[in-house]
Amino acid sequence: MKRTPPAPLSVWRTLNLDDFLLGVPHYPEHVDESYWLRDAQRMAAAGFNVVRLGEFAWHLIEPQEGHFDFSLFDRAIDVLACEGIKTIFCTPTATPPRWLTSTYPEVLRTDEWGRTASHGSRQHADTNSPVYRIHSRRITEALARHYAGNPNVIGWQTDNELNTTVSTSYAEATEREFRRYLRDRYETIAALNFAWGGNFWALAYDNFDQIAVPRKDNPGFPAPGHLQDYHRFLAHATAVFQHDQVEILRRANSDWFIFHNLGRLEDIDFRGQFGQDLDFLGFDVYPMLYDEMRRSGGHPATQALHLDICRAYSGNFIVPEQASGFGSQPGFSTMTPEPGEMRRMALSSVARGADGLLFFRWRPAHFGAEIYWMGIIDHDDVPRRRYQEAVQFAGDISKIKPHLLGTTVRMDVAIAGADFDNQEAYKTYPMGMPSPLEDGLLLHRYCYSRGIACGFIHPEDDLSRIKILYVPHWVIWRPEWNENVEAFVKDGGTLIVGAMTGTRDENNHIPTELAPRAGLSRLCGVRVEEFGRLAEPGADGLFGLHGTEYGLHNPAKRLPASSATRRYSFSLGNQEYDAAHLYELLRLDDDVKVIGRWTNRFASGRPMVTVRRFGNGRAVYVGTYLTEPLVEALATQLFAESNVQPLLQDLPPNVEVTMREADDRKLLFVLNCDAEATEIKTPPQGIDLITGRRVEEKLTLGPHECAVIQF
Repeated sequence: MKRTPPAPLSVWRTLNLDDFLLGVPHYPEHVDESYWLRDAQRMAAAGFNVVRLGEFAWHLIEPQEGHFDFSLFDRAIDVLACEGIKTIFCTPTATPPRWLTSTYPEVLRTDEWGRTASHGSRQHADTNSPVYRIHSRRITEALARHYAGNPNVIGWQTDNELNTTVSTSYAEATEREFRRYLRDRYETIAALNFAWGGNFWALAYDNFDQIAVPRKDNPGFPAPGHLQDYHRFLAHATAVFQHDQVEILRRANSDWFIFHNLGRLEDIDFRGQFGQDLDFLGFDVYPMLYDEMRRSGGHPATQALHLDICRAYSGNFIVPEQASGFGSQPGFSTMTPEPGEMRRMALSSVARGADGLLFFRWRPAHFGAEIYWMGIIDHDDVPRRRYQEAVQFAGDISKIKPHLLGTTVRMDVAIAGADFDNQEAYKTYPMGMPSPLEDGLLLHRYCYSRGIACGFIHPEDDLSRIKILYVPHWVIWRPEWNENVEAFVKDGGTLIVGAMTGTRDENNHIPTELAPRAGLSRLCGVRVEEFGRLAEPGADGLFGLHGTEYGLHNPAKRLPASSATRRYSFSLGNQEYDAAHLYELLRLDDDVKVIGRWTNRFASGRPMVTVRRFGNGRAVYVGTYLTEPLVEALATQLFAESNVQPLLQDLPPNVEVTMREADDRKLLFVLNCDAEATEIKTPPQGIDLITGRRVEEKLTLGPHECAVIQF
């Protein structure tokens, strides 16, 4: 497997490997050695070419401080290699050994209430701790030195799902590192006091040593700037922790590829050093776990959303952990994929940008906190339907990968995403309203259900390949994005700017100029003179929210319902709709056209949706937050003129359609997400790479069946 230097981060970046990574995370340390050869033989028979090893095995590799024993994994790697299976090794820093946490207790995390983490779980060590970083570098150095010349170790995963169990820490070491970060960022305490608004609530500091990490409700709200800088620091510290390991691995063998596997997307700036250090990113995919946690459209829709969000950070990716069956830890369990679903979910990952996939896991554990998290092989060492589906998927990949590698996922409609500061700025001051991601997912879900190519993109990426860009109330808008966005509109693109966009600067201050600031007012031809809160759709009051792992809506708190009866409506396209969450009153430039107006109360007659022509394109401003009816109305008004069409006409319910393409080819993935057969009446003419048959007049898909049509 050959590696080339990675291209710069972009949603359009393809993987820098010449083969599709296909296999499983494997834990030879969990079973008797007599199983190993049979395991390797069955992996090879399934069509796998790689395994992932070692992410939780620090205690075996360094059983005593400074004493290393690689023998178990040396033997396991050799057995796998004899059957043609290569190894991705992991730095095992997610689970330090007991001797380390006992000898150096200062490496343990401290939570918000001052409790010190105990040994016996994972991610209990604080990656901000300088002492822990010393030990992390030492184990990484030992592993890199030992395996530098082993041709069967082809790449590395750093740690395991950084910040997934917990991302915050309140230990003394964290506080010291936070102060050091702030000194480097601001240099003077006066500069910090300005950024944090020190003259509000007497929040000013005399020196950096007085600063503590912020704690919520202690007793009131911390300054938004303080909170945002704490999360900037956590992201910085996570990147520095990983950078230590990457530097060591790169020095040892420049041919190795290096990636990280992400679970939750907490306190990591993927577009910063964290992502720039890696060859590519990996995202762990458990669709039925998302469905249980988020309940937003079923697990096919939530898997699609998750992968489209992730692809915006880095472009094509791998899936180091793809769900294979029932999953659980002591506090939860997932639904179980029905026959055919495991394969279909894996092909959905490929359709949305995966150029490598490892089914989690080879066999389930017989002990520990995941004993009912199933793998490809059952507890009794018998391969059943999950193994057979893995074999089938491997066959699918062998047929499509010559055409797949080098392609990217098509997007006609794109939602602004992948910006760490905007994600965190919302969290510092949510006001009980939807996050940018929650707002944007309404548009994503509309497109997904209709087979329209939709995803997420950062404004600094190449926008020439999309037709519509929606900015979902990004409160921070950087002037350096204007040139790219203006060129997109001038060349014929449609920009849609959501309410509250460009209302703050990077310090979370409100500027003196009216929003949307930083050039968007000139492009859109609007200025916001007033805004106010509205009730949620169907609500009997106003709701507070605290975002979930992706910033999605969780109406856990109710605010006073005094505004609940104040319904504000608007007209758009000869229809009248109820607005939700927020209204804005707009002042317009002379060349701006109004296509939607407020229709009741004091706002009646004022503009709500506007269009300004700019070059060959147009800039649309929407003075409220999205609702499902508003998304449909905007699509009716704007999509046709932008030449946005479904990838398939007459798309049946529960069918997912996605396109991967390059200059010389197009691959249309058509995935039946239902347990019933379905018929596609108007498929494109081409070859179904999976069956080898030509598709012409119609396409019939059985339960959870898939087609990949090349044309």
